[in-house]
Amino acid sequence: MKRGSRPELLWGFGLNNNEAGKIEDSLGPGFFLRNFSERSLPSEKELSNQEKPAATWIPQRVWDELPEARREAYRNLESTQRILIQDEKKNNVDLESVLEDGFLAVISSPLTSTKVQDALFRAKEISGLYGDLYRMTEEIIMERELLSRKTEHLMFLNTLLSNATERLEVADILGQAAEDLKLLLPVLSVQGAFWNVLETGRHVETEIYLNPGLLGEVQSEWTELMIENIVALSGMDVLGYNISETVNVSDRQMVYSPNAGRVLALPLVSRGDKFGCLVMLCDKNIRLAKDQVSTLNAAVNHLSLALNNALMFTKIKTRADRDGLTRVFNRRSFDERLVEEFKRHQRLNTDLSLLMIDLDHFKNINDTYGHLAGDMVLERVARLFESTFRSTDFIARYGGEEFVILLPHTKEADAEMLAERVRVKIEKTNMPYQDKNIKVTASIGVSSVRPGSLEKDVEILRKADDALYNAKEQGRNRVMVSPMRPQLKIM
Repeated sequence: MKRGSRPELLWGFGLNNNEAGKIEDSLGPGFFLRNFSERSLPSEKELSNQEKPAATWIPQRVWDELPEARREAYRNLESTQRILIQDEKKNNVDLESVLEDGFLAVISSPLTSTKVQDALFRAKEISGLYGDLYRMTEEIIMERELLSRKTEHLMFLNTLLSNATERLEVADILGQAAEDLKLLLPVLSVQGAFWNVLETGRHVETEIYLNPGLLGEVQSEWTELMIENIVALSGMDVLGYNISETVNVSDRQMVYSPNAGRVLALPLVSRGDKFGCLVMLCDKNIRLAKDQVSTLNAAVNHLSLALNNALMFTKIKTRADRDGLTRVFNRRSFDERLVEEFKRHQRLNTDLSLLMIDLDHFKNINDTYGHLAGDMVLERVARLFESTFRSTDFIARYGGEEFVILLPHTKEADAEMLAERVRVKIEKTNMPYQDKNIKVTASIGVSSVRPGSLEKDVEILRKADDALYNAKEQGRNRVMVSPMRPQLKIM
């Protein structure tokens, strides 16, 4: 039982000289016996020392005199085996009470080398078994803890993947991911950026998704940081970008700047190609364990799949809802939106106006300059509309050179003013094509419905079409307003 050059520590509780001498002689120099007198048995200080004795020799006379509190303190020395020395003059001790007191063995006086060595051998054997059991218990606890953490991580990944695949919009996926990732990390916010490589192969166009509520300087800081990460991950310069907002899933919305924590920019990969990055703002003091890094990488892979599918869905939906040339909404989308806006107008008793715009003599442009020139004019006019009207207004190509613009919450007078403004812009805009400047004008028909009107949705369209016809009849390049139907007074 030697530990290198240091002898094994043993304690004696009130051993007389004969008992102490016999134990020391029987065990030899590999052991050191520290014998406490009956008046100065080990105190709390000795019991709390890191080095504990391998075995304690306690005469029965000493044990019987100890108060129960001291006995309990000695019983709690779990790594120490206790050996009871039975008094020579007393009868055999009660074995059951000895076992209850936690003694390993009982040896009778007078002590002999065989008795001492046998008792200490048993103590060594029991200590070895105890140590093995302790180590096995520790290993089992660690394995259970690892298994528990793996189970938690699998449940987290399952939750993340389920929530991501349930959604088809990028903004929804990012908003939900911000909540789900809090189960793994102290995440403050989650944002994202996605890019498309242009035909030149040297530039990208990007869509940046920022948290709602970011204003002024904070939004500029995030935008700049996003563009830096896009350039670093894609290896290309950003030619243009558009900013959208993520969906706030939680009721509590906090606004953070990039300096509020530690920023993690993780690439999103599909089929071996990077198509975006997930930007997480975490607590400044975050330290990731190896299993957390592994789980985070798996989570990002799941989100990559869901986000790539959402982007593909958006592209397909855009092709279905938008006009391929001008990129404004198509007629089918307009018909659906008109029904929705009319229902909202009737439910909330709000104003609703419509502009129907036709480019004058557009056939002459195609005949004179070619259809490519005509396509350029239509595209330029669509961009002019987007820069003139509000984001809540609905712009659509109705057919050929004809456009319609739905204006929610807009009175007739305001709609007429907007129509005149856009007519003047079109008239004053030079549209260079090759070595020529193309001039174009537009005729515009305006119609409106007042709050509480009982008209149907087709009426506002018919009236705008009639007004447009009148504008053409009266010489084109002008705005005409459809007269409102007089309101009926209920007597």
